[in-house]
Amino acid sequence: MGGEASAQVVQEPKSYLALYKDQLPYFQELISGGLYADAPKNFDGYPFFNTRQFESGVLKINQVSYSEVPLLYDIQADWVVTFHPIYNQKILIKSEKVDEFILGDGSVLRNYQGNDSYIHHKNGFYEVALDADIKLLVKHYKVLKPVKELGQYTKEFIEYSDYYFWYSGQFESVGRKSQAIKLLGLTKKEVKRSFWENSLDFKRNMEEYLSNLAKLRLDSDLKFGGFVK
Repeated sequence: MGGEASAQVVQEPKSYLALYKDQLPYFQELISGGLYADAPKNFDGYPFFNTRQFESGVLKINQVSYSEVPLLYDIQADWVVTFHPIYNQKILIKSEKVDEFILGDGSVLRNYQGNDSYIHHKNGFYEVALDADIKLLVKHYKVLKPVKELGQYTKEFIEYSDYYFWYSGQFESVGRKSQAIKLLGLTKKEVKRSFWENSLDFKRNMEEYLSNLAKLRLDSDLKFGGFVK
């Protein structure tokens, strides 16, 4: 399963090695030293976000950004993975060192702390769907479930996403439309009036709907002072 990713990178090891020397002169301090183990071949799917292929991304550590770093994001374990050109191996990056990373498709993942009671918080990486005073964060994760039918695979990766509003260090989980409206101090009437041209379905377009809802609150004449319980 991970062979495709390794093969893609191994084709140009010298170019990656040059990038490491140029962009990450102290890279050894950033990795855990542990090798990343691919999932067994009898597991259907993969634990990564969007793709199993390494793509060049941006890694931000201690407020310093490193570009063109080969990255994968394991959303089952909540690990950031890179490729070491000398050892031709997938390597774990120390999660506590990572402030933010941007994947090849432009997805921005940032480290947020303070949501420890949430079972999937783990290392604290959330996709930033809306980056404003009120943020919309998305926690993508995969879980392994037994395959119902007998065959080549024994388990499969199933992906889920949970949504959070974040403001001034506070997380609020959002799963219902009425709850989201109340948290932001809005009324159903003003939301309906503002969204009358927008036919977004909350459940099918949750990310876009919640982003628009937060923007509506931020555009209000009333200053946002915190979530309403």
